[in-house]
Amino acid sequence: MNDSLLKLYQSLPYTLRCLVATVRGWQLRSWRYGCETDRLVQDALEREHWSSEKWKAWQEERLQFILHRAVAKVPYYREIWEEQNAESRKQKVSDLRNWPVLKKAALRGRPEAFVAEDCVRRHMFCEHTSGSTGTPLTIWQSRKTIQAWYALFEARWREWYGLSRHDRWAIMGGQLVTPTGQLRLPFWVWNSGLHQLYLSSYHLRPENATAYVQALGDHEVIYLWGYASSLATLARDILDQGLKPPPLRAAISNAEPLYAHQRELIRRAFGCRVYNTYGMSEMVSAASECEAGKLHLWPEVGIYEVLHDDEDKPVDYGETGRLVCTGLLNRDMPLIRYAVGDRVAIAPPGETCECGRTLPILLSVEGRSDDVILTPDGRRIGRLDPVFKGDIPMREGQIIQESLELIRVLVVPAREFTEGHERDLIAAVRERVGDLEVQVERVSEIPRSANGKFRAVISKVNGNRTADRQINHVQITGT
Repeated sequence: MNDSLLKLYQSLPYTLRCLVATVRGWQLRSWRYGCETDRLVQDALEREHWSSEKWKAWQEERLQFILHRAVAKVPYYREIWEEQNAESRKQKVSDLRNWPVLKKAALRGRPEAFVAEDCVRRHMFCEHTSGSTGTPLTIWQSRKTIQAWYALFEARWREWYGLSRHDRWAIMGGQLVTPTGQLRLPFWVWNSGLHQLYLSSYHLRPENATAYVQALGDHEVIYLWGYASSLATLARDILDQGLKPPPLRAAISNAEPLYAHQRELIRRAFGCRVYNTYGMSEMVSAASECEAGKLHLWPEVGIYEVLHDDEDKPVDYGETGRLVCTGLLNRDMPLIRYAVGDRVAIAPPGETCECGRTLPILLSVEGRSDDVILTPDGRRIGRLDPVFKGDIPMREGQIIQESLELIRVLVVPAREFTEGHERDLIAAVRERVGDLEVQVERVSEIPRSANGKFRAVISKVNGNRTADRQINHVQITGT
């Protein structure tokens, strides 16, 4: 929604906002679901028990179609291969290793050049990713692609958890459903088209927690979905005030890594199982958590490579590196060897899970490649969330690397926070990054970006810059 339409929407009374949201919901529903959805869901569930050989053959057939279509129909890739042929390299198109790694800057600079020439963009769905740099990515998708994507959602982000798209649900994301300056209720909007209560992430304050809990009950919400940071913030307020939310079947975290202390907060507050998920608007990678607690990648979505931080060579299975994906769903705007900006570790092929599914296992998501602390001895440190352990009385925290020698830790403290806790934080950071100068600063709040998230780690050190990447940040909330 552009700025003028957003201002018009936000000027409306609550009932009209709900009407606008419902109209938009019906529009999205028509794009996402169709007469084929239930069959596609069942097909996806059946594939979860394929052998690794069958998966490999299925992916290879789809991959070859994507690669050859890209060279023949997509201007960006055709230019690449014409240039390579002119230099007499004569590399095979069919070998994925011969394709260069695609950076976000190239996609952001010429998005139209990635759309196949036999497609009409005005007849496609245009998706703008929620970047925080002011230059979000633009992605075009056909109705067929979107329905294939959302059928996988139904199978593995709902069916696994005993849920359905027909259930009433609540979401806490980055949409400005309520003006940020609004001080009076309601801080949400009801979207009948998607059976969805959209709760504002920008009005999460202790004094509003009771109203949020009542809204869940009044709208008969079955499950909760949203940013891990937002879910954990509301959960903390519920526990602090002894509130009693309505019984939920599940809470599902998306868009941000879910940390152990956040999961425990959400579980205790809402009295239900908490599930983690992983995905992105570019539709090149996705994963969902099974009942055994493991994240399973979706092979239908993409080919996954994990490369070293400083070179385009694969790491060993189980080791952390940059995630590079070749999308298999969107044949009309293919992204080949696309560096998504996350650092992950993937289990070796054939590693089994107690759930019985043969889907690949995503061992860890350490956050964005730009959310990494660099040390003077050249180490890259991810997963710093353990420094905000549950016994530190704080609401939010953020780590800022000012230089190779200095790290600042911003803390929104609870009443019980003391100088002793400051010393504990400093010691915990130094345990992981070495003998650097660490300063703790108490602040009243840590601002969110325009998409409702804020960066858990900021590095100002050269070589670890964020201006060229879409941000997928993590809020740290103490217990």
